[in-house]
Amino acid sequence: MKAALILAALALPAAAESYVPVVTPNGSTLPYKVDHGVKVFHLVAEQVKREIAPGMVINAWGYNGQTPGPTIEAVEGDRVRILVTNHLPEDTSVHWHGVLLPNGMDGVEGLNQPHIKPGETFAYEFTLRQSGTQMYHPHADETLQMALGMEGFFIIHPRKERVRIDRDFAIFLHEWDVPIGGATPNPNTMLDFNLFTFNARAFPGTAPLVVKKGQRVRVRLANLSMDSHPIHIHGVHFVETGTDAGPTTLSARVRETTVNVPPGTTRDIEFVADAPGDWAMHCHKTHHTMNQMDHTVPNLTGVDQSGLEEKVRKLLPGYMAMGQNGMGEMMDMGRPLNTLPMMTGNGQFGSIDMGGMFTVVKVREGITSYADPGHYKNPPGTVAHKVADEKRRKQMHPHGGTD
Repeated sequence: MKAALILAALALPAAAESYVPVVTPNGSTLPYKVDHGVKVFHLVAEQVKREIAPGMVINAWGYNGQTPGPTIEAVEGDRVRILVTNHLPEDTSVHWHGVLLPNGMDGVEGLNQPHIKPGETFAYEFTLRQSGTQMYHPHADETLQMALGMEGFFIIHPRKERVRIDRDFAIFLHEWDVPIGGATPNPNTMLDFNLFTFNARAFPGTAPLVVKKGQRVRVRLANLSMDSHPIHIHGVHFVETGTDAGPTTLSARVRETTVNVPPGTTRDIEFVADAPGDWAMHCHKTHHTMNQMDHTVPNLTGVDQSGLEEKVRKLLPGYMAMGQNGMGEMMDMGRPLNTLPMMTGNGQFGSIDMGGMFTVVKVREGITSYADPGHYKNPPGTVAHKVADEKRRKQMHPHGGTD
């Protein structure tokens, strides 16, 4: 019996802590064991396959079979030991971004430690003396390793929360350059990316954020990409409550609907979900809510391309001339294998015409689980609708008024 209790303690999951566990949509949380009071985690750096959305899988690099890597959760004051095993074809290291720790644990290969060579396992051990939303990533051939998806959350909970949070989400922002019809991102791209993801998923592959009306919600955003990402949530006003340097002071908090997340930073935002509905959440850079644009295509908006489509369709069935009448229906265009349409997804009223960094915050009354509740049923009279044309309106309302 005593041995069974010891084994149970060694396999204690993070969810057994007093804090509300973080949800990483389309991701996972890294389990740990306890060894003489030290929380022991194990990361495996390796090449992975990642489904960006149904119909597209890329060759990425990550940890424990996924990108971003699993979320590490611990508590301020904990002693942690993180074992890192290298299954990559080259040397690596892990930097604990924003974490205050001894210099020899900081993870810059060559500067703070020897290289972790293929097949080797290194141990990082330190005591957590802060709280906040941190990250982990390599400081080794980072142009390649970070570009291909080696990143993850390191979340340190305070010993006592200032405000009780009901739902706590973590979303990593990333961008990729994947050739049309290809599967391996180009790590040499500096600016011209064509895929933008939340936790390495692009809409319509992104999981919704499901919350109950009245709950206090925190969303943690992290960015190690080359661009800043202004993240906007419809239907709520929020405040920025933290960065990778810790909590934002009360006097510095401003109500916003969009938070900019620069490269190499994290941002925490909080709000009360007081309005039921399906509320869009997305990056507000317009190209970041599209999938796999080919930026070398000339601008032909408004140009009559009749006759051209028929010729190209003989080689590529379903081809649509890009830009002739706008691009809202490009989701129907034929495309090579392992390639996402630029704009896609369907809602209860038709095509959504979005992609990339886009998901939905689903606020519901009276839910008993956080499974996807489906489309929101709007109360009668609360949905925008087509009005009658002027002639019909006058016939129906000869003395004024509307439908």
